[in-house]
Amino acid sequence: MTDHPLPFRDPQLTFALRTADLLGRLTLDERIAMLHQFAPAVERLGLGPFRTGQEALHGVAWMGPATVFPQAVGLGATWNDELVRRVGEAVGNEVRAKRAEDDRVGLNVWAPTVNLLRHPLWGRGEEGYSEDPALTSAIAVAYTRGLRGDDPLYWRTAPVLKHWLAHNNETDRDTASSSVRPRVLHEYDLRAFRSAVRAGAVAGVMPAYNLVNGRPNHVSPLLAQELRSWTELPLVVCSDAGAPSNLVDSEHYFDTHEEATAASLKAGVDSFTDHGQDSTVMTGRIRDALAKGLLDEEDIDNAVRRILELRFRLGEFDPQIDPYADAADFDTAGHRALALEAAEQSVVLLQNDGLLPLEPRDGRTVAVVGLLADACKLDWYSGTLLHRSTPLDGLRERYGAENVLFAEGADRIRLKCAEGWLTVPEAVAATDGEARGAEGALDPALLAGRTDLPPLTCGEAATELALVDWGEGVLTFRTDEGLYLSVADDGYVRASADEPGGWVVQETFRREAVEGHDGGHRLLHIGTGGYVTVAADGAKVAESGEKIPAARATVFETQTVERGEDAVARVAAAADTVVVVAGNDPHINGRETEDRTTLALPAQQDRLWRTAHAANPRTVLVLTSAYPYAVPDADAELPALLWTAHGGQAAGTALARILAGDVSPAGRLPQTWYACDDDLPGLLDYDIIGSRQTYLYFDGTPLYPFGHGLAYTDFTYSALRTALEEEGLRVSLTVTNDGAVAADEVSQLYVRAADSPADLPLRRLVGHRRVHLAAGAAERVEFLVPVEELGHWNVAHGRWTVEPGAYEILAGASSTDIRLTATAIVDGEASGPRPVVERGLEAADYDEQQGTEILDRTKTAGDTVAAVEAVGQLLFRACDFGDGVRGISASASGAGSVTVSVDGRTAEIVVPATTGPYDYRTVEAALDASGVHDVRVTLQGSVRLAGLGFTA
Repeated sequence: MTDHPLPFRDPQLTFALRTADLLGRLTLDERIAMLHQFAPAVERLGLGPFRTGQEALHGVAWMGPATVFPQAVGLGATWNDELVRRVGEAVGNEVRAKRAEDDRVGLNVWAPTVNLLRHPLWGRGEEGYSEDPALTSAIAVAYTRGLRGDDPLYWRTAPVLKHWLAHNNETDRDTASSSVRPRVLHEYDLRAFRSAVRAGAVAGVMPAYNLVNGRPNHVSPLLAQELRSWTELPLVVCSDAGAPSNLVDSEHYFDTHEEATAASLKAGVDSFTDHGQDSTVMTGRIRDALAKGLLDEEDIDNAVRRILELRFRLGEFDPQIDPYADAADFDTAGHRALALEAAEQSVVLLQNDGLLPLEPRDGRTVAVVGLLADACKLDWYSGTLLHRSTPLDGLRERYGAENVLFAEGADRIRLKCAEGWLTVPEAVAATDGEARGAEGALDPALLAGRTDLPPLTCGEAATELALVDWGEGVLTFRTDEGLYLSVADDGYVRASADEPGGWVVQETFRREAVEGHDGGHRLLHIGTGGYVTVAADGAKVAESGEKIPAARATVFETQTVERGEDAVARVAAAADTVVVVAGNDPHINGRETEDRTTLALPAQQDRLWRTAHAANPRTVLVLTSAYPYAVPDADAELPALLWTAHGGQAAGTALARILAGDVSPAGRLPQTWYACDDDLPGLLDYDIIGSRQTYLYFDGTPLYPFGHGLAYTDFTYSALRTALEEEGLRVSLTVTNDGAVAADEVSQLYVRAADSPADLPLRRLVGHRRVHLAAGAAERVEFLVPVEELGHWNVAHGRWTVEPGAYEILAGASSTDIRLTATAIVDGEASGPRPVVERGLEAADYDEQQGTEILDRTKTAGDTVAAVEAVGQLLFRACDFGDGVRGISASASGAGSVTVSVDGRTAEIVVPATTGPYDYRTVEAALDASGVHDVRVTLQGSVRLAGLGFTA
């Protein structure tokens, strides 16, 4: 094989051969140790320690200063694959550069997140790219290619996709089960992962906390059946933090941790992220599972082999020839320019009656107001800012500081109690807190608040505070020096935080009215659940580790020094134009661990734009947020609206350049903006077909549709051509800039079957292209659509099917702004009716359902269907009974009945109680049926139906 004394060190050999040699040299204990996130060194072979998991969603996160790009949903709004590839390349280079300075930085990056944004109230919407699987996968392919690099052998970083699978709720996220029917699974959720994996720039995936069809994602058979079938690369599956323990502790899916760990490893999990840097718990469980015969060494070796090959691809063993070993690009001029470009391209112009662009000129004044007007917000997966540009900064720079007025719009208040006024000690007032996490942390959830500052007291002098209600009564208090009231581990309240943040936010409070005290209220600290009391040693919410109860809370009275609306009205009336910047703080009311409850803009911010508009009709509303809002009144009343995700370090400069007309906006919405909460399904309803979710199925009228976005010019579409070729459907069209300014246009291509049944998408994105056109210029845009993209998952036959016939090709500027249409005739395979005599009916393969959920048939594989409450119904269309059947059988567990109706005939199958949910029995009954008919099934009781069979 080689003359090298240690073949795994020989770069002339393939990675597979080198991995095999190294694997054979490791002891069993050394191999088991590699299955934890923090794998120790093997000094006798010269192997260093290895860590899976470096967060890099939109820049290097958690490890101190780095270039901060727009949030992932903002990158999705660019609809620009090439731009996102360059962002990925810059982030990958900064990971390498930081690794050279700090060996805590890992090269196995946990990014991007490809969970689809099916529901706008999901707390982690900021982490995804789009509600559409095609756009999500295209952006993910671009980002991972940038992170990976172009070398055929060595990888700049090793990206891991998050979070497998069907994960869009933070509410009960580790115990809730997503009921995902086969069509939604294959047409929607899997598609977002599949294209990125097939592109060859993905090193692995991370399973999500939730369950899918009653089975935890960390023991999902789809890891082997689907994921690993898409590529020859040895993908590494990294558990989410603490999820292996959840299998027993919160989900109660297994009785023991040894069973759970063995099941995860056998299902395909390779690296266990649990108990922080202490690997002994997980490795102990693996050893115990092995000793009990729940695992064998081959299971361990399969996982270690995949991890080792990943380490070879990262150049760990070949530093002299690794092309990325000396990457040192960090905070370069190019990265700063790219951050600005990305922020500019992510801005979406929602509505404009001609007020914008607002060119700077002598004597023109602009008032910048709103709770985010002087903010540059970060999220949980951001790095620490090296550079910072707020909207106020950007507009002052572009329009001249002397021409820009400012009012934040926070209420200015004082808090009074029986002992006097709440006071921030004078010595603290000028103290600046270092940005949270600036020093870097492997687990920022462990970062604690400052205890080196004295707590608040009550006295004769009052400290004025800026009070903000972020919605639903969640309050923050901030001093004039920019420090938020916060609580540290010792329970005292201090003015110490530069921003709200942390895994458990310690800067938010609620007011509670106190009976018998007119205007008096308690302050509840949300993070600890303790109430603020002011004692001789200072204000606190806990003492001796026990939270202060309501009975001991200090009663406060709030004195308003100035209402935020009054300050906004004053500066709005004094300016030529007003820019209101509203939105969310990414750590409050919608984030990891917390879903939103409404699409509505928080009441305080709603009042601010109304106040500004009443004082000055030339008012622009800029929504800076991680998710959509329902703002129908603003859309109807204001002359211009824009949306941008939190845009990173260059957000303010980018916004100013858009407003001034230096850049024509060309971002497009990556998800539907609904008009009201009534348009939304339940948060835990994952059946986008049945509940008509996303632009694919929503048949109402959205506030702003998927793909929407305006520009400062007009574009025309012409000369649509289609041709069916061997490679697929080739579509071309001409886009012309009819206006007087250069601008980008995002051409969008959709398709639908001409005779589409109601349960197929109304239209589906199959291509997009962002092009830059000078004034008056035109460009021919071409798309190649694989024919398989026209298909759907055929539950009647259990396969992907492209039906023969006519398909409408729709080209335009959004999912509803269709400019050109054409028809293409495609040869396909007619699906025909369900061959139930030969195949039977899998219960989960229904066409419609009411009141049911899909659950796990066994702990390792298969689906079954049960009623959510007492009764559930299933419909199977066009079932072919041929010349006739005489009997029916049901495979079911539980207790109750299965009633089957066909062409007016009914068979009731009584299922006697079985010993448990996985104890299935086959129960038979008589049923006469022939020809093609719909089948209706009614489930009653605790029956879990796996399937139906029919006999002649």
